[in-house]
Amino acid sequence: MKKTFKLMGLGCANCASKMEDRIGKLDGVNNASVNFATTKLVIEAEELLMDKIIESAKDIIKKIEPDVVMQKA
Repeated sequence: MKKTFKLMGLGCANCASKMEDRIGKLDGVNNASVNFATTKLVIEAEELLMDKIIESAKDIIKKIEPDVVMQKA
């Protein structure tokens, strides 16, 4: 299953890279990519774990860049 999100307020390319790396390491995630230019996050993961993964991704994003808001694209 693939879900796309908009990262509102993303202002740091290095932070985007850190987010991509940490989200990609979550259990059940097959692939995670953050495009800094478009501020989009794409998560490919197991459908049964997707809700938990999304919540974990939000926590990761807040820890790295607290002002960023993750919205469904």
